Amino acid sequence: MSRHRIVQLGLAAAVFAAVALGVRQTATLGAKASAPTEASQNEDIYKELELFEHALSIVRSDYVEEPKAKDLIYGALKGMLAVLDPYSQFLDPDSYNELKVDTEGEFGGLGIEITIRDDLLTIISPIDDTPAFKAGLMAGDRIVKIDGELTRGITLLEAVKRLRGKPGTSVALTIFREGDTELKEVTLERAVITIQSVREASVLEDRIAYIRLSDFREHTTDDLAAAVGRLKEQGMDSVILDLRNNPGGLLDVAVSVSELFLERNQLIVSTKGRLRNQNQEMRARVTGPVSDLPLVVLINEGSASASEIVAGAVQDHHRGIIMGTKSHGKASVQTIFPLKDGSALRLTTSAYFTPEGRSIHGQGIVPDVEVPFEKPAEQKAKGPTEEQVFEQLEADADAEDLAGQPAKDLAERKRSDNQLARAIDLLKGIRVYQAEGRLRAQGRSRIY
Repeated sequence: MSRHRIVQLGLAAAVFAAVALGVRQTATLGAKASAPTEASQNEDIYKELELFEHALSIVRSDYVEEPKAKDLIYGALKGMLAVLDPYSQFLDPDSYNELKVDTEGEFGGLGIEITIRDDLLTIISPIDDTPAFKAGLMAGDRIVKIDGELTRGITLLEAVKRLRGKPGTSVALTIFREGDTELKEVTLERAVITIQSVREASVLEDRIAYIRLSDFREHTTDDLAAAVGRLKEQGMDSVILDLRNNPGGLLDVAVSVSELFLERNQLIVSTKGRLRNQNQEMRARVTGPVSDLPLVVLINEGSASASEIVAGAVQDHHRGIIMGTKSHGKASVQTIFPLKDGSALRLTTSAYFTPEGRSIHGQGIVPDVEVPFEKPAEQKAKGPTEEQVFEQLEADADAEDLAGQPAKDLAERKRSDNQLARAIDLLKGIRVYQAEGRLRAQGRSRIY
């Protein structure tokens, strides 16, 4: 548990007296809070706040209708966080409660991780066995409408509030998918999203184990360690760790997951921020139970945050082979600062770096072996650009919506997974190579 502390904002009393900062705690890919931070003594801040006070007084006295004070303060906080980066946010009490529920692994929603990319609402990844996953939504899909309203210019917080909701209620999405000739129109029923991080752990063939992680939550490492133990009992001698479409999660969990595959004292990740306690090096505390087995890590554009920490550590230590396509490229750490009224700030407090000191922010992890996912032939037709789609929708709001393609069943998707097939072939090749090495060491050879 993070060490608690109180941080007071030195704001003008007439403006923010009721919203002093409260307790600092860990959030998604969050940093552990430690040393206290003193309130700023820079008088320039107070001078600038006089401008805000002046503007606030004008709005309250001259606006056509008397505004609510909380609406003005919340709006100001939203704007303040929005100018920083896409991951810093002001969370009103409802949104903060949703975040806390999300961290616990259960919430009402569709089962998608989203971001704002190129000013467009973009799906980072669907969560397995959720309404979004069953509807066939994919990483990289653009949500151009929510319940018939265009999403151009929408903030991430606004999108989350519109997509989440009470289980059993419905929401209509219009999806643009690059390469498709038609928009995909889907109506999804919100459900209770219960997330199991270890989605699959099985021996596929020839003692090659396959482990799929969907995210990094509080119990992920324990669940993964238990799965590894079962697989070892089944005789696994090599591992495929599938981090495709894994949007990430908690920083300390990314570190403990990496420990399973690394040797003691190997550097996993470092963080750097403005404060001294944000500059950390995190190393493997023990030698992992599968640190000596051949390893392939699968990634794609939906692999982000904590997924990239694991992949970066494996790559920099030459521990295994990274295969697939370039990852998302999120290398920042957010910390949650609860506020007195039940709201909170989700603030980027540091950046992280791979063991070799690489920053992959905005660039992603480049795989050692690039294997693009091969779409079925019927999905490869060239369609309109994103800009053309929005121009068309904005020019004719009453245009007939186009139906999307039906979702493929899970079994078909697995059978058509060329990336997984390549990973299996690679591990088989490594096994043959190792066997040949042992034979040569014994002065023997094999006849083919």
